[in-house]
Amino acid sequence: MLFTSAALLAAAGSYRHLKTPRLDGPAAQRDPKVIATVSEMLSTIEAGGMDAVLQYAAKLDSWTQSNVELSAKELASSGDRLPADLRAAIELGASRTQAFAREQRNQLKDFEVELVPGLIAGSRYVPISRVGAYLPAGRFPLTASAFMTVGVAKVAGVPSVLACTPPQPNGRANDAVSYAAHLSGVDRVFILGGVQALAAMAFGLLGEAPVDMLVGAGNAYVAEAKRQLFGTVAIDLLAGPSEVAVIADHTADAELVAADLLGQAEHGPNSPAALITTSEELGHAVIAAVDRQLETLETASIAGAAWRDYGTVTVAASRDVAIALMDDLAPEHLEVMTDDDDYYHDNLRNYGSLFIGAWSTVAYSDKGMAGTNHVLPTAGGAKHSGGLSVSRFLKPLTYQRVAPQTTSELAPAVEIISASEGMAAHRATASMRTARASALTREPTAASV
Repeated sequence: MLFTSAALLAAAGSYRHLKTPRLDGPAAQRDPKVIATVSEMLSTIEAGGMDAVLQYAAKLDSWTQSNVELSAKELASSGDRLPADLRAAIELGASRTQAFAREQRNQLKDFEVELVPGLIAGSRYVPISRVGAYLPAGRFPLTASAFMTVGVAKVAGVPSVLACTPPQPNGRANDAVSYAAHLSGVDRVFILGGVQALAAMAFGLLGEAPVDMLVGAGNAYVAEAKRQLFGTVAIDLLAGPSEVAVIADHTADAELVAADLLGQAEHGPNSPAALITTSEELGHAVIAAVDRQLETLETASIAGAAWRDYGTVTVAASRDVAIALMDDLAPEHLEVMTDDDDYYHDNLRNYGSLFIGAWSTVAYSDKGMAGTNHVLPTAGGAKHSGGLSVSRFLKPLTYQRVAPQTTSELAPAVEIISASEGMAAHRATASMRTARASALTREPTAASV
């Protein structure tokens, strides 16, 4: 997560690094071996159908049963096998995420407007028909993933949402992940992991028609499968390693900043964490705090490696330089802890989701408590794209209705443009309507009377 734009490189002296990454950048997402493996798997499954899916499930996940679906009874009872406090927390996260999604949906209004007399144009939001959600449950089961994918799709009005989640070592689905999917309104859940899960949903191998869209996070193989399946189906986005960045000044609590950097570095050893500060003293204090916290952190082997290899601390000469640097990074998650958070909120433009003030932390969104979606763009994608939201599951369909008397407002210009392009058939569709509209408005003759 170092800076690349020419404008920033030209601003010599306006910032300097206190800590740089040991490696040049995040591990390449498009590993040739991953690409080749996924391509072979998808081709094999497309040709071999469910038999091929089960062969991969046995080979990769030790799943030897022929039935991969979690029954409705098992799904509904998954919460009964959870500790009461975990069950309550999952229920809260599901409810809050759906509440935010409902409010987003309420802001997306169908409309109709009469642009000129007799020309009516409009737009309405229609949900896509079928969604397939991948719910990770590997090293760290992402319990809240179902809130963000299944739950938001259901709030959008998607009629059918399937989900796949990999089997645990005990041969069962993860109960917390299953219960989150149940509360989110999932229609069917299948115990399948990885590439074979995405292929089964995309190719319609689960007793259902193929899905129209695949959503959800996963490892490099899952991300590559989504990339290769894009076009066959829609996808939410191509996400790389989770990222966190913090803008902080002299008023920030170094221990909190350090904790939040490690909180996202914990996702994986290639997860970048960046601090941009206007205070060199704070920068040094945060580096020291990270080192102290890693001494007792249970996941230090993961978070420590990410911090060592991909962590950065940069001192900016001013808050405007800090904003320019951060907009160049365009991080997935961005926290702001300063004495003027509103200024940063008003001026920052490139981020997946913004966490304003010392009391806001990425973990609140990650676990579904803040209501916002945690499926967000990485690797600079926030420069041009937003994260997953209820709008992603809706198609804004436009329509138009033209009255005969309005033909004269439209047809002549269409005829001129079509003629200039050499598109005679386009021109004819307009000229025919001009002739018919003229006939409708002609005075009746004596013979016709």
